Amino acid sequence: MSNADIKAIEQFLYHEASLLDSPDLERWMALFTEDGTYWLPATEGQTDPLNHISHIYDDRVMMEIRRRNFVHPRAASKDWPVRSSHLLGNIQLRGNNDAGDLVVTCNFHVIMWYREEQRCFAGTCEHHLVSADEGFRIRHKRVDLINPEAPQQSMIIYL
Repeated sequence: MSNADIKAIEQFLYHEASLLDSPDLERWMALFTEDGTYWLPATEGQTDPLNHISHIYDDRVMMEIRRRNFVHPRAASKDWPVRSSHLLGNIQLRGNNDAGDLVVTCNFHVIMWYREEQRCFAGTCEHHLVSADEGFRIRHKRVDLINPEAPQQSMIIYL
């Protein structure tokens, strides 16, 4: 893989983070494949999102439901501004998985302002990327918090 390819992957991840910071969930969802999933496990080292509790495990249908709830004029989320800042680092290419997806990991810090309270989240992300005409699409995103077992307040936006 060339330095240009690595730079394109980094730019894609930075673009995804900026959409979450906007927050522009419609454009963010467009980054996913039709079979794309987003997973936020509830325990360290969790291997199965279907038979164990997760903070979030969404397919495209659930992402759309969350997006609609987030932008609905009478949604409780509209009572308070949501602001976030994603910081990504240590982006690493991990090769290809059995499906041929490019596996990319990174560390993240997210500062979120919601309900007059600042919240901090940190951990690692694993993206499974597929090549597309416009660059890349996300088939799967896994977000591992450094403290997944800790009680989490309502997650108003994706990390």
